[in-house]
Order: sequence, then structure tokens, then C-alpha cells
Amino acid sequence: MRTLRFVAALALATSGAWAAAACAPSGPAGRSLPAGRPLPELPLGASPLVPVPPDNPLTEAKVELGRRLFFDAQLSRDSTVSCSSCHEPERSFSDGRTVARGIDDKEGTRNVPALINRAYGRSFFWDGRAHSLEEQALLPMVNPDEMGNTHEEILRRLGASGSYRRQFVGAFGADEITEERVAQAIASFVRTLVSGNSPFDRFEHLGDTAALSESARRGLALFRGRARCALCHTGGLFTDERFHNTGVTWRDGELLDSGRFVITGKNAHRGAFKTPTLRDVARTGPYMHDGSLATLEEVVDFYDRGGNINPYQDPDIQPLDLTLQEKESLLAFLRSLSGEMRFGRAPLDRESAHK
Repeated sequence: MRTLRFVAALALATSGAWAAAACAPSGPAGRSLPAGRPLPELPLGASPLVPVPPDNPLTEAKVELGRRLFFDAQLSRDSTVSCSSCHEPERSFSDGRTVARGIDDKEGTRNVPALINRAYGRSFFWDGRAHSLEEQALLPMVNPDEMGNTHEEILRRLGASGSYRRQFVGAFGADEITEERVAQAIASFVRTLVSGNSPFDRFEHLGDTAALSESARRGLALFRGRARCALCHTGGLFTDERFHNTGVTWRDGELLDSGRFVITGKNAHRGAFKTPTLRDVARTGPYMHDGSLATLEEVVDFYDRGGNINPYQDPDIQPLDLTLQEKESLLAFLRSLSGEMRFGRAPLDRESAHK
């Protein structure tokens, strides 16, 4: 397998909002990632053009600080919940629950999205309310149903730790701990959570015909053709990063969750949610924004019948009339998207992930 270097893109073609930064000199804030020392080695199928914002160049010190913060429960009000409580390495950084659960066992209203390959994302959360990983990192900390803390209390706790102050010096060149730096460190760590080298990748990029079963190859053809999956689940990330109303939230003649509409106020976004990646999809159930579909079989059946028809439904969602064999083939292909996780600088070691 060819090793790809973890570097920044000059720009995302659709937004122009990113600049090459990962290999630029970083001064006292820590050594940026040199060309000869990848962080991490990207698995087959992952683009080497990793978008990094120009004001947050990726450094080893910052990634390690972000990793510590990600697993630290003292970021929550009662020190019982960390970022990793909802984003578990063993589940491709999802949590296996129907909806999120925070402090005091409070339940949210939406399923926890997987964090793999989010370095390439253009918006975050199911409704796209955050425009960067930095912005996304701060919001759960102050959500009363998630971590229930205040940024001021978090900064006080971190500032009371000599080891944290030393890590902030290593990452940012100063021991002043700010909301912005906490967000930048966590976002840097999340940018290293990458999945690839799946059976599909070996088939697609190496021409290894043995990597996919005959059934999975039929499923791939269906995925790209009559099953219409690739209309939304496009490219190497298997997501168009756009928002669609599939009808999941339409029950008994009403929308139970307005989705993207709350953010934009556009009628076209009523009941619309961001297309999730299908990378590692067999590991990240239950499915949909509300976790209402427990298995991949239920997901395939949902789309086969054309979703739940409603006035705002995306016109690309149509009945498919798949045979039982075609459904099995489609499922075989979806399972072939489970790949090799990269976690920080190395392949994910599930036994030591929380250390």
C-alpha cells in the first residue's frame, strides 16, 4: 500500500476557505509537520489533501494536547463526560446509542455522528450549524444536555493544572489557556481521525478483484446505478456534504425535527439533514439523524420504499423496488466500506485508545 503524506490542501474547490498550512513554519508554537514525517500515514483511499485552516497549522504538540482534552471528563460540569463518551474509538467515534447522552444521563434529540474523516468536512452537526471543527469543538461543552459546563469554568480547571499549562506552551508558545486554543487543539486531533484501506479501497484503487465478493461487486453497481445511493453519497468520503429531506422525520403528518431549516430559514431545508459519510457504516449504527433505524437492513428497506413521503422531500428519494438478492448485495457492499482506522500518529490500537 502506498503511504500518503498528511498535508494541507491549498483550497477546497467549493469554498476557497482553506490554505496550505500544515507544512509552513510554526515558530514558537511548535514544530509543524515536516514532509518526511507524516502524521498520520494516511490509509488507502484517503485524500492527501487535508484541509487545514491557515490560523491553526497542524503540529504534533497540538494534536497530542487535543487528544488529551478529547478524553478528559473534567471538561464537563460534573467531570463525568468527555468528548470520547459520545465519540468512542471502538465505534469509529460514534456511540451506538439512538440519541446522544450527556451529564446526569440526559438524552439529546439526535444521533451522534461519527467523527472519522471529518477533516474533509465543510459543515458540522446534522444541521450544519458549525462551519469548522474549531467551532464544533466548543458547542457540546456548554450544551446543558451534553457536557453542561461553561467555558470560563473549563479554562479555570485547565489553568489550575501545571501539566496542561506546559502542554499549551508546547502547542502555542504561551501558557495562556483560551477558548480558541482549546478548540484549535481538539480540532487538530480530530483531523487525524481517518479511515480507509477498506476492501472497497483495495478493489477500487489497487484493482484487487478478490477484495470484494461477487455480491459486493453487484452491490457497488447498484449503489452507483439503480439504487441511486451515489446521488448523495458521492466521492471518496461517500457524502456530498449537503442537506436532504429523506422523510425520516415525517411522522403522522408533521415534521418532528425541522433540521437545517432552523439554521437557514429556507423552506427547501425543512426536515433536511446532512448526508453522513458511509465510511465504516457497519460500525456506526443506529442510523439517521434520530437513530430511528437500528440496522443497515432497515436503512435499505427505508430507501427501497422511497422514504416517508412529505411536502419537502428530496425529489431524488424514490421507490426502488429492489429484490431480496439486490438488497443483500447492497448490504455486502456497504459492509465493504469498513476500513483501517488511523488515530493520531498510528493505526488505531483499540486496547490503548483511552490511555
